[in-house]
Amino acid sequence: MNQQRFIDSRQHAWERLEALLEEAPKGAEAEEFPPLYRAVTHDLALARERRYGLALITRLEALVRRAHQQFYRSRHHPWPRIRDYLLGGFARAVRRHWRFVAVAALCFYLPLLGMILLIQWQPELAFSVLDSETAREVEAMYDPAHRETVGRGPTRAADTDLAMFGYYIRNNTGIGFRTFATGLLFGVGTLFTLLFNAFFIGAVAGHLQAIGFGQTFWPFVVGHSAFELNAIVLSGAAGLMLGHALIAPGRLGRLHALRLQARKALDLLWG
Repeated sequence: MNQQRFIDSRQHAWERLEALLEEAPKGAEAEEFPPLYRAVTHDLALARERRYGLALITRLEALVRRAHQQFYRSRHHPWPRIRDYLLGGFARAVRRHWRFVAVAALCFYLPLLGMILLIQWQPELAFSVLDSETAREVEAMYDPAHRETVGRGPTRAADTDLAMFGYYIRNNTGIGFRTFATGLLFGVGTLFTLLFNAFFIGAVAGHLQAIGFGQTFWPFVVGHSAFELNAIVLSGAAGLMLGHALIAPGRLGRLHALRLQARKALDLLWG
């Protein structure tokens, strides 16, 4: 390939990398930056090997040098990446993987709502999921007669709230991690975990609503549990991504496809 044809075929990539460098440091955090950097480095090697003109080689050397500096500078300073993730990266990840999020949401919220409605029709159905001790505990926690201790129960002192907060954090983190990690079982483990939690939470909510404790239960859920429920869905979406990589790796080996998909799935999991 002569020099002009080489320039014409690669000009767009060089200009795109230059544009990202002008947006530094944010540009170096773009998903396309690393592959562009590697491609232009390869272009420089080809230009030297084929003995193209000095002006072209000088231009590519300068471009690779700038990209190298920006690439490794951004890796040593994680705060710009964290800031970008919080301000927009997480939302972009949800939109990018909306199909997995939608499937996880349907597998979680539909059984949950269905369980709540069925228990209003057949209250004893709650005890096919809950044992009597668990039912008594949640009744004590949301009894309207003890509004000042809603979510804690009348026998628990306020000075234990901090310890319970730590327990809830560990418990919710554990559920999220299990929902994600069981995606390695070709997605079946993730689906099972989503359904199990949906039926359990639906049984609790349906039972409390059926016995007239909804007036204390639902305000507590809206104020304290909305984020936790959505976190289960997002963990489920990330787990389904792992399962999909194993079931349909395309032209890649399963292990390679899993590694690539896991990196993308983590963008949902950290959220």
